[in-house]
Amino acid sequence: MSEARLRTGEASGQVLPPAVRPRPVPTDAPLDHPSLYFNRELGWLDFNTRVLAQAVDPEIPLLERVRFLAISASNLDEFIQKRIGGLRRQEEAGVGRPSPDGRTPTQQLDLIREVLRESQASAARLWEEELKPELGERAGIRILSYGALNPLQQQALDRHFREQIYPILTPLAVDPGHPFPLISNLSLSLAVELKDSAHGEFHFARVKVPMTHGRWIRVPGTPDAWDFVSVDEVVRANIEGLFRGMEVVGCHAFRVTRNADVMRDEEEAEDLIAAISEELRERRTAPVVRLEVEASISDRIRDLLLRELGLSREDLVVVDGDLALAGCLQLADLPFPEHRFPPWEPVVPVRLRPRRDEEESPGIFSVIRDGDLLVHHPYESFTATVQRLVEEAAVDPQVTAIKQTLYRTSDDSPIVRALVRAAERGKQVAVLVEVKARFDEQNNIEWARVLENHGVHITYGLVGLKTHAKVVLIIRNEGGRPRAYCHIGTGNYHVDNARVYTDLGLLTCDPEVGADAVDLFHSLTGHAPGHQFRKLLVAPAHLREAFARLIRREAETARSGGTGRIIAKMNALDDPELIEELYRASRAGVSIDLIVRGHSRLRPGVKGFSDRIRVRSIIGRFLEHDRIYYFENGGHPELFMGSADWRVRNLDDRVEAVVPVEEPGLRERLIRILNLALEDNRLAFELQADGSYHRCSPGRGEGERSLHARLMEEARRHLASP
Repeated sequence: MSEARLRTGEASGQVLPPAVRPRPVPTDAPLDHPSLYFNRELGWLDFNTRVLAQAVDPEIPLLERVRFLAISASNLDEFIQKRIGGLRRQEEAGVGRPSPDGRTPTQQLDLIREVLRESQASAARLWEEELKPELGERAGIRILSYGALNPLQQQALDRHFREQIYPILTPLAVDPGHPFPLISNLSLSLAVELKDSAHGEFHFARVKVPMTHGRWIRVPGTPDAWDFVSVDEVVRANIEGLFRGMEVVGCHAFRVTRNADVMRDEEEAEDLIAAISEELRERRTAPVVRLEVEASISDRIRDLLLRELGLSREDLVVVDGDLALAGCLQLADLPFPEHRFPPWEPVVPVRLRPRRDEEESPGIFSVIRDGDLLVHHPYESFTATVQRLVEEAAVDPQVTAIKQTLYRTSDDSPIVRALVRAAERGKQVAVLVEVKARFDEQNNIEWARVLENHGVHITYGLVGLKTHAKVVLIIRNEGGRPRAYCHIGTGNYHVDNARVYTDLGLLTCDPEVGADAVDLFHSLTGHAPGHQFRKLLVAPAHLREAFARLIRREAETARSGGTGRIIAKMNALDDPELIEELYRASRAGVSIDLIVRGHSRLRPGVKGFSDRIRVRSIIGRFLEHDRIYYFENGGHPELFMGSADWRVRNLDDRVEAVVPVEEPGLRERLIRILNLALEDNRLAFELQADGSYHRCSPGRGEGERSLHARLMEEARRHLASP
């Protein structure tokens, strides 16, 4: 995103330029030609630019703009850990195989570094020149420098420093007796340049800035004011007290990012938990892949850091502003409701509410027996649906077994508590905990141990695969025979995420889906990969071919003179084989709409290749996370939902579960969601053939249509219905 666009672009109608202009497409290009594919890494950076664009949008409440700024900064940190680290490893290993867009790891790294610098510079300018001043002017939240405080305020902060911060600081000097210290990943540090007055020698020391209680300290002694100073400003102002007898020549903030793409050989690991634990330890000392420094840092200290960290100038990012913008989340949570999105309370689905003249709602199992239930979070309550299903199952005497996958879950998980209660009541409880879920490994290991200590049967997934499927299976004894109840979802069993992620879940007792769920868990826990599923589409066994077959069927319908139509909603699209199938379908006359929140390798709107393909991305107050797949099927639409995107990793390297939605009313509801997403003219960005994203806006005389606002309004209407 260009500087001018980020600073002055209008909230609607703006065009976000691509990170790198794509190459021309030869008229006779084969469908795997590199010019027909966008780069995945650059596409992800384009996605983060769309997130950052929310922080520019004046129609979004001020503190939410600060939140989007923090989210974009956190996203970048994660991207650099995973993707820069992975490309660096490929480069060092001499991997020469190009990506689908024809670029080697080295070429991709060169492009990414350039875009990253521009992105960080744009974010820093946005914070320093727009958001920080607006916080003070419009909300009375002032972000001050230590030097701007009056003497009484400085004395109060100095006292806070002596009492709360000084005791926990650990200044680490570098000299022949003290080697260069280990700099922890993503920590904010101060590089202190010292001069020994007696001998005239210069020395270096590192001080880690403690941010246990947040990035910002509220200035003491002003209870009616919302004045903040950053922790590092306070430490910097008192730095001389740490080095008595030395002259502090300079004090500058810096930050390192380490590679999180650590190699693991699961085939060789005798104990997967031990292997994962070792990987977590290795990440602490993994190679540094980015060094961020303040613009004011001296050449001497900058060069020392590069040398000691084993980096080149290519890995250096000089920031004219704050180095840790992810810490702005602390400010976004301040109690200023007038500068936040209006609160949203998810509704309870009508079928799960108490019936007229009844105090208690019907049992969830009887509701599911009356017909499949489709729930859409956060518009509908996770607590009153999915969580309730597991909690009722835990105490229901007729339930004999509960099986569940756990990919990510909340810190104080009510789902885990319910599973523990079920095990303590003597039910058979089996949980597949995916300990390879990136950045959640330690949390998942701890949950697995808690569950195991309470008698839950724990498995840790399959060698070489992540289990990403979102499935709960409950076996209930009814009339002397077992009946299977299932939840097949698109999102994690995470009560907090369910309030901000848009996810779908199907609650069903369909016998064939239940039988498939039984076989799925048998294959996961018992190493039985040969199961043939009746209705579920399961990766990596059958999902890729199932989607390819469905796309080909639409193409054949179009070639035969019928109407071919595909609508697919997902998080990201990068699988070359399915992209080729979509290109063939477009050539055959199929109309294709793709709603892809994140990156897309597919290049839409290219004459002769993808004329009939449109790609749009929706970014708003909720994180689009549900996956829906629609195929016209000659006037008899088929719809599917589940955990898988059209990505290589989902189709080949993960266990995924996608379920057909067959009840007519539920199919119509999914179609309604897709249509609302396609009609959106407020949150949507349309991907152009040149790689740019055009932000949609209402035409003249046209009303605003926001997907999130319309779905909230529909949920409110259902809440008001009897």
